Amino acid sequence: MLSESDMPPLQMLVVFESSARHLSFTAAARELGTTQPAISQQVKALEQFLNTPLFRRVYRGVELTDEGHILLKTTQSSFNEIRKVISYIRNKNKTPRINVATDFAFAAYWLMPRLPDFRRLYPDVEIRLQTSQSNADVALQDIDLAILFSDGRHKGFVAKKLFEEEVFPVCSPKLLEEYGPFNTLEDLTRAPLLKLYAEPEEKWMVWEKLFEQHNMLWSPSQTVMEFDNYTLLVQAAIAGQGVALGWRSLLDDMLESELLVPFPNFTTHSSNGYFSVVSPSRVDGSVVEQFNEWLHQQCK
Repeated sequence: MLSESDMPPLQMLVVFESSARHLSFTAAARELGTTQPAISQQVKALEQFLNTPLFRRVYRGVELTDEGHILLKTTQSSFNEIRKVISYIRNKNKTPRINVATDFAFAAYWLMPRLPDFRRLYPDVEIRLQTSQSNADVALQDIDLAILFSDGRHKGFVAKKLFEEEVFPVCSPKLLEEYGPFNTLEDLTRAPLLKLYAEPEEKWMVWEKLFEQHNMLWSPSQTVMEFDNYTLLVQAAIAGQGVALGWRSLLDDMLESELLVPFPNFTTHSSNGYFSVVSPSRVDGSVVEQFNEWLHQQCK
């Protein structure tokens, strides 16, 4: 446990961070609204506290010592974390707000079309949506709830399944007319195929696994176009550039509007799927709880 003698006054660290960032005591003085001698005195006091020099005085300025570089990195990281926490605490009891993280595909094809319903039910709640191609880090300070594609194992978090993975080939009516009919999986391999690149830990269904589950070897006759972004892959499928793997819950609207044609005879399932993932400390927060309940109600 830290005692007062283990830590210098916070103002010393603020002065040091500004001086080190600018590499100028004069610029730090302007930023902090004080004088250059006062800055110099605070830096000197910090160096005496640490019993080590943090700056080297050079012609027309200063430069950091090795210890100065280490302290600058740590103070900047710590100040950023403090700012985040203070911002979170200040805004927590103002307008209700929820920070939701998920991947591009889920956000674009499932969540966004349904969000107007949540906003109608809870018009005072602000929603901040953070998206990425890979799974979000649910441990981040500012994420209240994450919607992740996974096997549901998230140690230290409460994960609840939204829907299981159900996958089948899809293509545009134009491509079906050109290369169809597709009565067997072997027929599909004669058409151009679109593939989603996924790291093994991301657990997405891929062509090889689908063929394997149907006791067939995946052996495409044409070159395969590969994407690292599912939304781009879907757009390529709609444009008639190839046959893609479609996730039912994500592409329901496109199947209904006949932008894409499904081949349910080749459907495959897995125990993976989309899960709502929440820290135990936030499960009972009113806004998080409302959003989570709404999510699962939408999936019924």
